[in-house]
Amino acid sequence: MFGRDRREERRDDRREGPGPGPMGGGGANRYQMVQNIVAIGDDFWIENDRREKVFKVDGKALRVRQTLIFEDRGGQELCKIQERMMRVKDSMEIEDANGRQVAMVKKALITPVRERWTLNVRGGPDLEIQGNILVHEYRIERGRDRVAEVSKKWFRLRDSYGVEIDPGQGDILILAATVAVDMMAHPGR
Repeated sequence: MFGRDRREERRDDRREGPGPGPMGGGGANRYQMVQNIVAIGDDFWIENDRREKVFKVDGKALRVRQTLIFEDRGGQELCKIQERMMRVKDSMEIEDANGRQVAMVKKALITPVRERWTLNVRGGPDLEIQGNILVHEYRIERGRDRVAEVSKKWFRLRDSYGVEIDPGQGDILILAATVAVDMMAHPGR
């Protein structure tokens, strides 16, 4: 019981401040995501907590497979998520700009209240993604250490949720994993 109370306290602290932006807290990178962003053929921007456009996600409509390309503000491709045919069900690959797999997001376990996913990072430690994925309330952890947190409570906009990434964690990989989880958890959106 103590762990749950402490987690809620920390979540309230992040929501209320200190620090600028809608998510408060200090040192972490914060981004605003839009729910239902995976409409293939559409482009959208991931904004930081100052409402600045940071990453563009380009949904390619002319391909046979679903493809989302993540670009920086200058149009430089950073990574992409591409649906793979004939691969393990409930998984998505994240590739770098050269088409090399850098990570794979896999659905691991479903329970009535919590879901667990794994982000297998090539050449690095795997990350666990767990919480209530369907309502955008979950954490990404390496062992017991938090890497990032996703929450819908940080924004009053109906179709938005936030991603708070701890310093030095590879923001684009975490954001791509968040989008991949959203695509798999909400198919057909």
